[in-house]
Amino acid sequence: MYLKGYAGRILYIDLTKRKYVSEPLREDLAKGYLGGSGLAAYLLWNLVNENTHPLSPENALVVATGPATGALAPSSGRFMVASKSPLTGVWGESHAGGSFGPQIKYAGYDAIVITGRSARPVSIIIDDDSVVFYDSSEIWGTNTRDSTNHIRDVFGKDFHVMTIGQAGENLVKYSSIMVDYYRALGRTGMGAVMGSKNLKAVAIRGSKPVEVYDPDKYIEIMEEFLRENTEGRWALPAQLSLGKYGTPSLVTVINAIGRLPTKNHWTGYWERADRISGDELLKYRVSRSSCFSCMIMCKHMTRVDGGVYEGSMSGGPEYETVVALGSNLLIDDIEAIIHMNMLCNLYGLDTISTGKVVSFVFEIYEKGIISDSDLGGIKPAWGSHEAAIELIKMITFRRGIGNLLAEGVARAAKAIGRGAEYYALHVKGLEVSAQDPRAQKSVGCTWAISVRGADHLRSLTTVDELGYRDIAAERFGLDKVEEVCDRLTEKYKGLIVKDQEDLFAVVDSVIMCKYGTMWPPMYYFDFIARLLKPLTGVEEFGDTRYLRLLGERIANLKRCFNLREGVGRESEVLPARFTQEPMPTGPSKGHKCDLEPMLREYYENRKWDYESGLPFEETLEDLGLEYVARELSKRFKLPRRDYGNTKAARHP
Repeated sequence: MYLKGYAGRILYIDLTKRKYVSEPLREDLAKGYLGGSGLAAYLLWNLVNENTHPLSPENALVVATGPATGALAPSSGRFMVASKSPLTGVWGESHAGGSFGPQIKYAGYDAIVITGRSARPVSIIIDDDSVVFYDSSEIWGTNTRDSTNHIRDVFGKDFHVMTIGQAGENLVKYSSIMVDYYRALGRTGMGAVMGSKNLKAVAIRGSKPVEVYDPDKYIEIMEEFLRENTEGRWALPAQLSLGKYGTPSLVTVINAIGRLPTKNHWTGYWERADRISGDELLKYRVSRSSCFSCMIMCKHMTRVDGGVYEGSMSGGPEYETVVALGSNLLIDDIEAIIHMNMLCNLYGLDTISTGKVVSFVFEIYEKGIISDSDLGGIKPAWGSHEAAIELIKMITFRRGIGNLLAEGVARAAKAIGRGAEYYALHVKGLEVSAQDPRAQKSVGCTWAISVRGADHLRSLTTVDELGYRDIAAERFGLDKVEEVCDRLTEKYKGLIVKDQEDLFAVVDSVIMCKYGTMWPPMYYFDFIARLLKPLTGVEEFGDTRYLRLLGERIANLKRCFNLREGVGRESEVLPARFTQEPMPTGPSKGHKCDLEPMLREYYENRKWDYESGLPFEETLEDLGLEYVARELSKRFKLPRRDYGNTKAARHP
């Protein structure tokens, strides 16, 4: 017997032996880690260790869903993958939308765990209980569009496909996995993990139902939130921004507060931002679509119908891509940005890391650290989309300096030397995303503490960014509203980052989209509790205190995963550009980021020891992570701090 809302099975696939087995999902794992990111954290903790090389057959790729996946919950058409990252060497995680995730559930699985390495290129074809190892030598070397078309031509148009392009095959450390052409599992190099396993694609089709514990109550809640999405306080702004423009609606808003990364994050304000805005992209939109079970419809298809880049077509580009390949490079040619986004999708490259690697090259070329001879004749002047496009191709196929740049900005800068490290903007080896901690101080804390590195999707707050005073009062108290909502002060930012990280740990395990939970901030712990209880029948899931406990448990487990790898307190630093260089222009001019007070506040709320970077032993025990404490105790002397009878308070 399994819990409702879950498929109740985990599929384990060994590519070396070309064997697979389906095992029951233990009820204690579902209750203790929810699913998605939480379940993946538990599985990876037990499947790999500090001696596992990210590109070895022993590394595991976990593909996971949550209880809400495929159950018509709002904004729940997503799934996630996790592995040890080839880019950072620590926790790697990525999420994508569309309809692939629900198909995993409909095929009868909550998660798929892939280990080993195939002797020759292979794809995995899953059709309910059937698992076929399909020889893919013929499509090895093709781009993601052509490989997806091939799989669907052979097996059926109703299969959903996640695949790698040439970047993943060539083990580019920040290569992505593309899902159904336009959805990207980006960041942390999950494409390289597939490439190292000679795994070209995974295709899936399912026909099994997802059972609901209390259908009448569940439908009542769905109807209530349908009204909230169409008539509530957040409905109009969501549709006027995300619905109308997609995520590029953020370009104008973010530039207005001086937080738009420009010229390799030299500044946060760009006078030409309107040329890459949502309004500008709207001129190229040819269609609009949605993830499974989502009303926002933020996915836009764009196409260039004339000029140098005629015929270029892509999903998006999203805000992060517009910035990474646009303002970040001083490129204001929106058609060139659409073309570069298309190339990254076809090759299977993470657009954020790619843009930041290219801007790093632009800046060190400007500073004279590298020359024309290092670049094979390319002249990477700011604003040159021609140079950017050539570098994208060199990275994908590891040609010339592209072979070094494919390793990521941290490794490339170290190899180049001569002061290049200063311009390599990363945290823990992951290139920074499209925010700036000088203009929104909580971003600095978010980047520093994230287990992925410079990550905006695991704890980025919006109450301070957009000044939601009523939300701040409700969540943190009236006495904290002024400082919480002030994006230019560090006070209470450690507190709100910790709260958001716990929320997103739950959101990423349920699994739901950040739009609806990050912006607009409709869905919080209380909503998730109301959703999960009638869906699953688990009494504890209806208690917000219990969900907060789960969020803390998952966040701590991922942190301990990195600690086991030897990455902890010393890695929680920001590039000097954000801590030493005052913002030179725009509305946030003159500001720097002071990380230390935010980190101290974050650690105090986490119940971790600030000096060592280790969680107190009692903290792990109170969270039901005794097995983690025992493992870490073999490597560290965990600090102790008596909090009194916390277990009773922390375990409802």
